[in-house]
Amino acid sequence: MSDVYAQPTTGADATDMSALAGYTTLRMGGPAGRIVPGASAEEIVRAVRDAGTRDEPVLVLAGGSNVVIGDDGFPGTVVLVRSRGLRVVAEDADTVTVRVEAGEPWDDLVAATVANGWSGLECLSGVPGSTGATPIQNVGAYGQEVAETITGVEVYDRAEGTAGRVAAADCGFAYRSSIFKYSDRWVVLSVDFRLTRSPLSGPVRYAELARALGVEVGDRVPLADARATVLRLRAGKGMVLDAGDPDTRSVGSFFTNPVLDRAAYDLLRARAADIGEPPSWPCPGDLVKVSAAWLIDKAGFGKGHPGPGGAAISSKHTLALTNRSGRATTADLVALAREIRDGVHARFGVTLHPEPVLVNCTI
Repeated sequence: MSDVYAQPTTGADATDMSALAGYTTLRMGGPAGRIVPGASAEEIVRAVRDAGTRDEPVLVLAGGSNVVIGDDGFPGTVVLVRSRGLRVVAEDADTVTVRVEAGEPWDDLVAATVANGWSGLECLSGVPGSTGATPIQNVGAYGQEVAETITGVEVYDRAEGTAGRVAAADCGFAYRSSIFKYSDRWVVLSVDFRLTRSPLSGPVRYAELARALGVEVGDRVPLADARATVLRLRAGKGMVLDAGDPDTRSVGSFFTNPVLDRAAYDLLRARAADIGEPPSWPCPGDLVKVSAAWLIDKAGFGKGHPGPGGAAISSKHTLALTNRSGRATTADLVALAREIRDGVHARFGVTLHPEPVLVNCTI
C-alpha cells in the first residue's frame, strides 16, 4: 500500500479505471482499479477499511502535487481525499491552534491564516497540494517548515484499526521527512497548527526572500507582504500552479538537497574546485546541506534541458522536472531523472534522491 496526499486537478471525480493523470499536477499516471472519493474523515477511513477487507492495495490521493504515478497506474483502490474545513480548537492571548482537514487545499489555509493575522505559515504560500500532505514530508520553503507549528496529526492507524492523534514530538520530523513518509501504516485525517497572533511574519530567515522584501535576515514584515513576495518568487520559478504555464506541470522540486557528512562534503569541494564553492548550509550533527539545483546545473543540466518524449527540466528552475509538452509519459520523466542523477554522481560523487513519492515506478 502507498499513501500520498494531493488535490484533484480535474473538475469531476473520475470513475472506475480512470486515468490517474487527471489527478496529478504532472498530468501523468495510468488507470486505477477503482476510485472512491471521501468527503470526510469518516468516509476516508471507511474506504480504506473496505479495501482492506478485499485485500486490495490502497493509494490515498488528494492533490497529486508530490506524487509520480507509473504509466501502468495503480491496480487497487484509490481513495480521493475530499475533506475540507478548519476550526479553532484552542486559543489564548498570544496563540491560536487550528485543526485543518486533510483535504483542505494548502494555499487556501495559508491565505486564511494571513487574513486572520496568524503568523507561522506565510512563507509557505503557493505550495500546491493539500494540508494532509504537509506533515508527511515536513513541507518547507523560504525558511519555514510545518514541523515548527504542527502540534499534532490525526491519523487512521491501519495496523491497529483505530483513529487517534500523534503528537508532534512523535512524528519523527526531519528534513523533508517524517514517520509517515515511507510507511503504509497511517492515513492522515487532520492536522493541528499552533500559530502566533501577530500582524507580522516570523523572522525572515531565507536570504533570497529578505533581499526581495528589502529587509535584513531576521527582520519581520507584514504578513501580507511576506505572502505576496513568496508568491511572486515562486511564480518566477514556475512553482505556483498556472494552467497557462507548462513549467508548472511538475511536482515542484524533484530532488532534495543532499545532506552530507564532512568527509563527503570535503570530497565534493575538491571535485568542484575548478568551478567554485558549492552553496551550502550547516546542519546539526556536523552535517552540511548542499544545493541540489547548483549540482544539477554545474553537472551540465541547465534550465530547459530536454529529456525523452517532451519531458524537460523547467525553463525557470533546475530542480523542477516537467511535462512541458503535455505528452510525456512517466517513463520519459523517470529516464530524465535517472540521467540527471547519474550525471551529478559522475561529476561530483553525490547521489541525488527524489522528493516526491513514487507509485509503481522507480528511479
